[in-house]
Amino acid sequence: MKYTTLLALAIGIFLVSCSQEAEQAKEEKTTITTITTQEEIKTTNNTLIMKPIYLTKAEFLKKVVNYEESPNEWKYLGDKPAIIDFYASWCGPCKMIAPILDELAAEYAGEIYIYKIDTEQEQELAAAFGIQSIPTLLLVPMNENPQVIRGALPKAQFKEAIDKTLLKK
Repeated sequence: MKYTTLLALAIGIFLVSCSQEAEQAKEEKTTITTITTQEEIKTTNNTLIMKPIYLTKAEFLKKVVNYEESPNEWKYLGDKPAIIDFYASWCGPCKMIAPILDELAAEYAGEIYIYKIDTEQEQELAAAFGIQSIPTLLLVPMNENPQVIRGALPKAQFKEAIDKTLLKK
């Protein structure tokens, strides 16, 4: 009898702890999803932190360029220069530059946008821009045609490209 009671108690404790872990994991997943869809995040001391902005084709047509309306002319729709990162989740070099782009988004908060386009999900966008290798990044200055960077670069080279091409420093 004591053995059965102890066994039932142990099973009950195990089930309660498992459900709490699952609930906690679900909350963490929800938080991560929320953060990746926000463009701006404010810390507790109200410091602005920019994160890369993940775009769909529809968002791209509204925020970057509507190539369907003017297929022969580049008309950037943004109010700040931008970097557009064409990437794939399985791509090793893309994974290498992702944290660099996160850091650059924070360092250049309010000065540039960093957009990310998943070529697996947005194949039409990738085809429209002739993306054949990834990572491919477009540097989009204000009132000029974009410039292309193919492959992974170190952070210092990204900063130099941002300063010279996008911010004209």
